[in-house]
Amino acid sequence: MSEEILPDEIEHDDSDIPPELRLRPVPEDGIKRRWYALHVHSGQEGNARDMLLAGAQQLENPDQITNILVPMERVAEIRSGEKKVSKRKFFPGYVLIQLPEHPERYADLWQLIKETPGVTGFIGSRTAAVALDDKEVAAVVEVARGERERPKPKVAFDKGQRVKIIDGPFANFLGSVDEVSMESGTVKVMVEIFERLTSIEVEFWQIEVI
Repeated sequence: MSEEILPDEIEHDDSDIPPELRLRPVPEDGIKRRWYALHVHSGQEGNARDMLLAGAQQLENPDQITNILVPMERVAEIRSGEKKVSKRKFFPGYVLIQLPEHPERYADLWQLIKETPGVTGFIGSRTAAVALDDKEVAAVVEVARGERERPKPKVAFDKGQRVKIIDGPFANFLGSVDEVSMESGTVKVMVEIFERLTSIEVEFWQIEVI
């Protein structure tokens, strides 16, 4: 069985790797880094990444933001009888960011992230960021680089599951999962409004299992 590679162990000097997929080595400063999923307005992933990187240069320790990725994959499509290859975001509305563990404890870093235009928050708790699994991030990076086939994503929600909407105009409504779309990162939830069942489409991060 082949040995698993973690994100911090991926080679950084491969000239064939696109610049946006090259990872900087973690600084040897004694601070443990973890990967987090940051939710941003759809279509603003690149802008959010650039503004965060620029903002990091104003921090006392710019290396607090070690790496930011907007994972893309190559998709082959047939248009007008011709095969064309385009790029598509893995996770529309999200960027992967490598930060010190418990970033909420770093006041200047936390403020930068919260005040960056287009950024709406971390996946997880409202008051603390929940780290991603390093092996899953490594797999995403390898797929984006074309080094392995894209694995089937894990779905946190099942049809019929009871959930609570925690953000948006329907916050605090309870309902049942009706449909899950991995492509768009959305869930259709059946909620009762004015004594009638209504389908509400929300993003993964806007609901929680109850």
